This record gives sequence, C-alpha cells and structure tokens, in this order.
Amino acid sequence: MTGSRLPGRLAAAAASVALVAGILLPLSAAHAAAGVVVTNAQGAATADPDYATEMTVRGSGFQSIANGFGGVYVLFGWVDDPRGTSWTPSSGGLVGTDFRYVPDSESQDNQGFQRFVAFPGSETEGAAHAVMAADGSWTVSMVVPGAVFESRDRSGNNSSVDCREVTCGIITIGAHGVKNANNETFTPITFAAAGTGAAGTTDAAAAATGTEAAPAIGALRLGLASTSVDAGTSVAFTGQGFTPGEQVVATLDNGLVSVGPLAAGAQGEVAGVLPVPRDVRGGTHLVTLTGAASGGTAEAQVTIVVSDTLIATPATQETPMWLFVVLASSIVLALVLIVTSVIVSIRRAARRGRAARRVKSASAAPIAAGAEKEAATDPTSATGIDEIAGPVAAPGAATTVSPVAPGAQVAHAGAEASGPDSETLALSLPGAER
Repeated sequence: MTGSRLPGRLAAAAASVALVAGILLPLSAAHAAAGVVVTNAQGAATADPDYATEMTVRGSGFQSIANGFGGVYVLFGWVDDPRGTSWTPSSGGLVGTDFRYVPDSESQDNQGFQRFVAFPGSETEGAAHAVMAADGSWTVSMVVPGAVFESRDRSGNNSSVDCREVTCGIITIGAHGVKNANNETFTPITFAAAGTGAAGTTDAAAAATGTEAAPAIGALRLGLASTSVDAGTSVAFTGQGFTPGEQVVATLDNGLVSVGPLAAGAQGEVAGVLPVPRDVRGGTHLVTLTGAASGGTAEAQVTIVVSDTLIATPATQETPMWLFVVLASSIVLALVLIVTSVIVSIRRAARRGRAARRVKSASAAPIAAGAEKEAATDPTSATGIDEIAGPVAAPGAATTVSPVAPGAQVAHAGAEASGPDSETLALSLPGAER
C-alpha cells in the first residue's frame, strides 16, 4: 500500500511545483525603442577632426534584462547603412564588412574608444563601465579619436576609415556575442574644428570693424537618435546651427507635443527628448526645432509604430523580486515535502515489519510451553515410570512385601532372595508393630 501511494505523492508534489512556477514566472518586460544622445562638453554631437574629443553618451529605452547574460557594447565607428538596419548583427551584418569600429580592450581602464554596459545583476557586472537601469537607461563617457581611424576586419586586416567622407558615429550592439535587435542603434556625429562653430564661419563684418560679435548661424540641422520609434516612448534629438544662447522649442506634428524652450549652447547646439503619445496614429510624423530669436527651423521625419498590444494593455512592469523569492521558497518546500514523505513511508514500513515479527514470536511461545507441560504430566513417559515403579521385575518373579516398623531401614530384598528371580520389597505400614 505504501509503495503504491509514494509515486502518487511524488507526482502531486511535482505538479504543485509546476503550477507555482507557471503562475509566478514573469513575462518579458516591455521596453521602449532604444535611443542614444551624444554630446561634447558644449552639449553638441560634434567632435574635433584632428584631436581626441571626450563625449558623453546617454542611452534610453534599451531592453534591460535582469540577471541576463551580456549587455551592450558602445563603440565609435562607421556603418554602411546609417539610416537602416542592414548593418546590424541581428540582420546578418558583419564587422569589417557592414560596420567598423575603433578597436580597444574590454578592460575598465581602456582608452575609452569602447565601453561595456552590463545588465543589472549580470555575472559580468563587475567588469562593466556602467550598469543598465531597470528602465533601460545608462550613461558612459567615451573618447572619439578624430575623423580618421584604423579598424580591423574579421580576418585581422587593417583598413583606414575617414569620417569626413563616410558617416561615423556611436554604435551599440549586444555584448559577448549576444545578438539583440532591440539594443542595436547607430547615432551619427559631425566633425568640426574647435572654436569654429557648427558651420565653421565667423562674421566678416565684425572682424573688419574690430568688434566682437556672436557667431553667425550656420546651416540648421536636426538629427534623431532613431528614425523609427514605438508609440508611448520618446524621440531623442540633437540640433545644430542655432544662435548661441537662443531659446529653441521642439515640437511633434506642429504642436501635438512639445519640449522647451531649450537654450542653445556656445556652438549653437541643442539636445533633448520629445515624448511620443501612446494614442498617436501610426505612420510618418514630423519633428521640428524652432529658434525663438532667429526664427530658423530644422525638420526631420520619424516613423511611429503603433502596437496593438501596447494600446490594449499597459506596459508590463518589471516583476517584483518578492515573486522570485516566493517561487524559490515554494520549490524548496515541495522538495522538503517529497523527502519527508519518502522518509515517513520507509519508517512506517520498518515498523510494520517489526510488529509482524513480534506477533509471530508471541504466537509460537504458547505452543512450546504446552508441549513441555504435556511431556511433564504424561504418565506414560519413561521418566515417570522409572521414578514410581523402580526396577521392573522379571516375568514370574515373586515380590515380597514385609512390614517395617517406623524408623527401620528398608533392606533390598533382592540381595537375600532365595532365587535370583525373587525380590522382597519392604514397606513401612502403619500398625506394623501390632
């Protein structure tokens, strides 16, 4: 009976563990479209073509995987399709063919051309330059070596890249060989000598009169971190060519949403993030930067993707840590119950075996005692006969019984018998003296 119940108990415990795991295992967390903003010390996405420039790179909307393997590599380099995704590793893009970057070591004290951003709780978190937040944001500082750099292809061959002839910028891809399209981005940067402004021009009239004037407005430009974003996320942008210090306003579709005013930097640059409404229609939309003092505008198109799941349900929040604790506790409890059930079953079986042996021994003892009693009381036993009758006379022999007085010794009659076959038995009888 115990053996037949044990598999059932094990199956029930396993089913309980599976049920708890199915309820508590989290769904994949929703995330916004990844975007990157690059700024130098003046707040512009501009680097010096001849000297190294330290820049700040901020990411947002990346897919953050708690305790996940890998993370994101942040690189400076070139891609052959800056407006598309054919260069990305998840689309089959190959380093040295579809994109190139400045080589650097993966150590924390490298030259700054390459950075590693780890997922929160990752095993490689200690070796990272930054750790991604739960909302997919991160910040690192990088060094752009200049407009020309050497790169290696997959065969180890070196080749030169001139960023004044091709589009270069900040590349993000999955770290440690993990291909993740959600975290693959390219953000272009421009190159201009320090002090020349975004357009590299000065006011000639002011120079002729010897007076100092504010730098002239260059060609207004608007760059987007990504040309395609999801509804309910945001669009990161940078602008160049505005009058230094002037107020700039960013709008989506002529006022659907807006950000600003933003103060243009010393080089006429601005940067910001424009929120995208959740209920906006899908398709192509227009982002516009407008300078308050100059009246200049810069425009760029962005494609907004509307997800049916995103509209129907709110974004899934990151699963609380206590759910993982409950899951682990339930699994441990189920294992304890299984082990306890096995131990109890074994002990019960052992007790039943000992009880059966005691019952068998107790039933055998009365049988042996009865046999001994019967043997002791049986008049036909040899011992009883010998003790009562003594020696058995031969057939035909005469036995003499002589009265003996009390206290007299009994003499064996056989010794004085007249014949060898005769025997006299003396008995002490009451009143023998009379």
